[in-house]
Amino acid sequence: MANLLWLQGGACSGNTMSFLNAEEPSACDLVTDFGINVLWHPSLGLELGDNLKKLLNALTSGQMPLDIFVFEGTIVNAPNGTGEWNRFAGRAMRDWVSDLCKVANFVVAVGDCATWGGIPATAPNPSESQGLQFLKRSQGGFLGKDYKSKAGLPVINIPGCPAHPDWITQIVVAVATGRAGDLSLDEFQRPKTFFTSFTQTGCTRNMHFAYKVSATEFGQRKGCLFYNLGCRGPMTHSPCNRVLWNRQSSKTRAGMPCMGCTEPEFPFFDFAPGTVFKTQTVMGVPKDMPSGVDKTGYIKLTAAAKAASPRWAEEDIFVV
Repeated sequence: MANLLWLQGGACSGNTMSFLNAEEPSACDLVTDFGINVLWHPSLGLELGDNLKKLLNALTSGQMPLDIFVFEGTIVNAPNGTGEWNRFAGRAMRDWVSDLCKVANFVVAVGDCATWGGIPATAPNPSESQGLQFLKRSQGGFLGKDYKSKAGLPVINIPGCPAHPDWITQIVVAVATGRAGDLSLDEFQRPKTFFTSFTQTGCTRNMHFAYKVSATEFGQRKGCLFYNLGCRGPMTHSPCNRVLWNRQSSKTRAGMPCMGCTEPEFPFFDFAPGTVFKTQTVMGVPKDMPSGVDKTGYIKLTAAAKAASPRWAEEDIFVV
């Protein structure tokens, strides 16, 4: 049986809410089918006060083994590096995290805040927030770039705002059942099984993307959301259109642009007015290009695509 502890730092609880909605496997399946012993979780744990401190001290002292340490939310270092703005069980949360990471066999960061700082680490970052092993694109974060858990792995990052529930539970199961060695991580320590393809992969609007037919309003069932509405699907690594949300949809399928929340730079442009749901262009060419496409090639492709665009590409071909 694998002991799992889940703590939360500077966070909105979005990843907890996502986790509790997991289906394949569900949060209950982790316990009943895969033998995971959830020692404590912010929404599930029964221990409070001195009883919780006793549990945490048993883990940090080595009296009780900690197989999987899951952390949600940022490491809050304010004020002045003390972490006193985020206290938990009588100490700064950052101090608990530091001690727990020293004894954990595996450390899993869930959500953008825990992976690279997310929205709280956006400038001017008054909470002095960091991710566990990254601050935005810069490796290091709270634990430092050389950190390895007792099993010899860096922090396993599962980004997203929030992360898809099944990304979380499937990675936890892989670790708990001794298959962590099969996990291949990318340069940002994300499991490649989920974060190699792009959000655009499987998008129902790919034909509109190819013919440069653009959506002009949220919720439209026709048109690509990249050209006008700031969709980052062509350059964001995630399986959101392969592993569907609630088993039936995704943001782009619902007519809402991808915001690139699984990438270290999120939120892009630091939420400056006029940048979030608007494609930034220079002389009609997007500033941020789809991965693997240069600006010269884009201009040539656009001209050819528009000339070849069939009439039906402008029609709503989806039937309810």
